[in-house]
Amino acid sequence: LAWESRPATNPPRAGLTPEHPAYVIYTSGSTGAPKGVMVPHAEAAGRVAHAASIFGMGEGSSLLGTGSLSFDVSVLEIFLPLAAGSTLHLAGRDTVLSPGALGALLRERRIDIWASTPVLLESLGDADLPELRTVSTGGERCSGELAARWSRGRRMLNVYGPTEATIFATFHRCAPGSDAAPPIGGPAGGARAYVLDPHGSPVPVGVPGELYLGGAGVARGYLGRPALTAERFVPDPFGGEPGRRLYRTGDRVRWRASGELEFLGRVDRQVKIRGLRVEPGEAEAALRAHSAVRAAAVVAREEVPGDVRLVAYVVPDPEGVRAVEPDAGMQDEPAEQGRLIPLLREHLRERLPEHLVPSRFVVLDALPVTPGGKLDERRLPAPDGVADAARYVAPRSRLEELLAGVWTEVLGVKRVGVRDNFFDLGGHSLLATQVVSRLRAVKLEVPVRTIFQAPTVEGLAREMVAREARPGQMEQVAALVLRLGSLSPEARRQMLKAKQGE
Repeated sequence: LAWESRPATNPPRAGLTPEHPAYVIYTSGSTGAPKGVMVPHAEAAGRVAHAASIFGMGEGSSLLGTGSLSFDVSVLEIFLPLAAGSTLHLAGRDTVLSPGALGALLRERRIDIWASTPVLLESLGDADLPELRTVSTGGERCSGELAARWSRGRRMLNVYGPTEATIFATFHRCAPGSDAAPPIGGPAGGARAYVLDPHGSPVPVGVPGELYLGGAGVARGYLGRPALTAERFVPDPFGGEPGRRLYRTGDRVRWRASGELEFLGRVDRQVKIRGLRVEPGEAEAALRAHSAVRAAAVVAREEVPGDVRLVAYVVPDPEGVRAVEPDAGMQDEPAEQGRLIPLLREHLRERLPEHLVPSRFVVLDALPVTPGGKLDERRLPAPDGVADAARYVAPRSRLEELLAGVWTEVLGVKRVGVRDNFFDLGGHSLLATQVVSRLRAVKLEVPVRTIFQAPTVEGLAREMVAREARPGQMEQVAALVLRLGSLSPEARRQMLKAKQGE
């Protein structure tokens, strides 16, 4: 249409106010139903404005966006550079999953500000990034070693905040050289933090309690869930402003003498996995919906410090199993030797995001319960971490032996056969990047997408040989690494020194 035909007056006012929702982001729900968090325009705008000051964002800055749109850090990544008059660079999924490509992008685009997760930072190792002057991490616990490494020569922030508190509610600036695990810091940009006992009274410094957040950043509540909103967003007795509410985070914290908060864990079953908030009850509800399942429990286990994984405990329904898989052999052999576990994995993957699908499955005759009839998590057995012995095939070459060793270390299992599926053993996209990093350390290049295309040791070795102009060279490298006995940093240095002398 010609401009002359358009009205010369402003469009009518829409009637929106800063208190209307700017967006809704869904988080995991304990009853199996995700919760849609409504965040007002005022709170989102205020948090972005405050982030500009603590991140040092200004005209001429370059920020790298690596977060998913289903994760509220993406709101910060998009609107922070737009509000500051700077540049936003977006990284594709393949780049995020490849430490080499991600490091190259950070260098080539001269990125100086980046909001990441600890796992993604860890995958980059000791990458040389001289332009990166501000990095923040959040979503899960940050180790002291990681904070010490990334705070050298730059500003590093450890941020904390549930979706219900608009992106982040507290932050701590990590001191260079300190190897202590950083706290989650103090309130950010008008937010208020209270550590309360079960009766709603403040606790002294050093005493654990539940964290309540108030002031700027508190969301409106859950979309279409008034009862849940009333349970989690409670009246604010401290703010002095009628109608204001506190958000009950469910996180256990305590005040340090420095005036900063130390994160201690959860007061309920909610956990963080790869930076994403997870309610095991959501996976439980999906499992129980399968006709082959009589009872199920999903719990978070931390067999390796810092590596939290979901484990599913399943009590099969024999009739249901026979109905969906007549040849499962439930009466003559363990259920895990049939098709039950692959069926349940497929069932969950069709209904849940990747981070909610349990890494391990354990089949039981019955779930252990307390005298009161509740699930007794302490009596649930640990997964043995060994693939089905009936299908185990040992490595047949040096390259397969090397790959199986890397998988065993990364996945935290006892043994890997050449036909075991990486993802069925508990692998996921970020663990795949660790495999790529460890192979790159010994001069074996593998794109992350190759692990998705060939998720067995046998298949991956075949793909690597097919891509290599001199296949015999791979066997020589694998043999050299195996002779060194480990993939420790010292072993890598020795191996690289030996290769350079050839």
